Amino acid sequence: MSLPHAFWDSSALVPLCLTQSATEKAEAWAQQFNMAVWWGASVEVHSAIARIHRSGELTDEEKSDAEACLQALADRWREVLPSDSIREEAKAALDTYPLRAADSLQLAAALIWCRNRPTGRTFLCADTRLAEAAATAGFTVLRP
Repeated sequence: MSLPHAFWDSSALVPLCLTQSATEKAEAWAQQFNMAVWWGASVEVHSAIARIHRSGELTDEEKSDAEACLQALADRWREVLPSDSIREEAKAALDTYPLRAADSLQLAAALIWCRNRPTGRTFLCADTRLAEAAATAGFTVLRP
């Protein structure tokens, strides 16, 4: 039987690639849900890996392992590609919710993914503002 899809914000993907406090929860979600992600998610996750590596918290080998994990995830997730409708939805989200631009694109991609019918759809997210906006938009939000 196929797993249901959930929309994974980048903040929910990072703990799958790096050992963090939310890793156990993210791994459980990975057993429950297939992944739908915004096109820019891989860049956001790579940014987190690079930032943590630059800070000295990751060795070169750990960085390489995290990047390999990210590639393995990307090979299996469903990606929501950029479009004019996502751009317009993101602008509308910025007028409605206290989000940064990248988070508005995440929310917009999730809304386009579910054809603007978020009720009954799961949104996985560790970011407080984005989680609140997604819940207000009608998603079932799971947070680590």
